[in-house]
Amino acid sequence: MTRAEPDANDGYNEGDKSHGSGGEKRTDLAVDRTDMAEDRTIMAVERTFAGWIRTAFASIAIGLGFRALFGELDPPWLARVISSMFIALAIWLALSAASRACKSLERMDTHAVNRPRGLHMRYISWAVAVGAAVLLAGLWFLNDGSLKQV
Repeated sequence: MTRAEPDANDGYNEGDKSHGSGGEKRTDLAVDRTDMAEDRTIMAVERTFAGWIRTAFASIAIGLGFRALFGELDPPWLARVISSMFIALAIWLALSAASRACKSLERMDTHAVNRPRGLHMRYISWAVAVGAAVLLAGLWFLNDGSLKQV
């Protein structure tokens, strides 16, 4: 079996510049593909961040739902503890989502898409975390809409 010699115009002689600009064109296309892949990865980081924030909201909803459905458990604090675990999980999910997304975005450069601002992601995460913490405090310290007598 014999090996066919490459044609001078087929662009496969990237290292040999004497055969024309085929190698340069292939290199430019490879750079474009890499840039587009990096842009797609940036958009995937955004979608992943949104997914983690949705998961945090779902954890808050599960915590509230558990408290509403099983609020009359014996001992009475048991439903609050289980509900609090889900709400605390939501706080951790929101804060870790921002941390991971910001670290990923710092390593990448945008080319054709707008880079999401890490600060905005942190604002969203902290808003969810603070809201969940206020909800958690209300779960433990409010009774029928009024402060408990301690």
